[in-house]
Amino acid sequence: MILRQLRDSHADAEAVREIALAAFGNLASGDGGPQHLPTEAQDVFHRARTRHLAAADPGGCWLAVAEDRPVGFALSARREGVWILSLTAVLPEYQGRGVGRLLLERAAEHGRGCLRGMITVSVDPAAARRYRRAGFQLHPTMRLSGEVDRAGLPPAAELPVLRGTAKHLELLDSIDRRVRDAAHGVDHQLMLAHYEELLVCDTMAGTGYCYRDGGTVKLLAATSRRLAARLLLEALARVPVGTPAKVEWLTADQEWAVDVGLDLGLTLENRGYLALRGMKPPPAYLPSGGFL
Repeated sequence: MILRQLRDSHADAEAVREIALAAFGNLASGDGGPQHLPTEAQDVFHRARTRHLAAADPGGCWLAVAEDRPVGFALSARREGVWILSLTAVLPEYQGRGVGRLLLERAAEHGRGCLRGMITVSVDPAAARRYRRAGFQLHPTMRLSGEVDRAGLPPAAELPVLRGTAKHLELLDSIDRRVRDAAHGVDHQLMLAHYEELLVCDTMAGTGYCYRDGGTVKLLAATSRRLAARLLLEALARVPVGTPAKVEWLTADQEWAVDVGLDLGLTLENRGYLALRGMKPPPAYLPSGGFL
């Protein structure tokens, strides 16, 4: 087996997508239900994210090749002193052979010197064990899901929430630095291009933003819990009628989000971990599974 840097190419992006589908399909839905195959739009985003990270962070993205075919990968990024493991997976028939450990070690070299690290961890016990042994604290997370009870929505906006555009990128980075000590930088350009909507609030009382794609809240950051709750309310209010809503990676520090979700009739359940090193869970923040 060899490890090589992931290339910014359609072929490598497709190999990553196929490995992820095979590996995570092995976990089914994580709650005993059937596996949900990704939509075409999700496949497009998956490939775009892979190529984006391969171009922006070539030293953090690796492919394992055995018997002349890709069998595993690790995608990671370094953003202003924070090392982020975006995604890693190994084909089921190659799991348990140390491939995942080697990929993680190689990707982690990209974060050498970073004082902080972030990973979202699935319900797979092997993944939790791997990241704990790598020195990360595991914070159990929750997920809100279901149909939005629109009777629980406020009659009028308490704060002005605007649709964000590329002109807000510097504001987004400034919010990131205040909330998680590092900007997302070039990642915002990809999210803005692929997610359905960016919501921005910029007032004398504070600032914040939230990405929404269909029924899923993808990423939220704000300078206060009150503002974060207002942004989450607005994002859930914009979920199309009949589309299930989903808000993931909530730790115990995001009680404000739990309250918003429960008030709108969403179901709360345990779901994976937020693995952190050198930092605590940012309180007015909902991480993205891909860019944290």
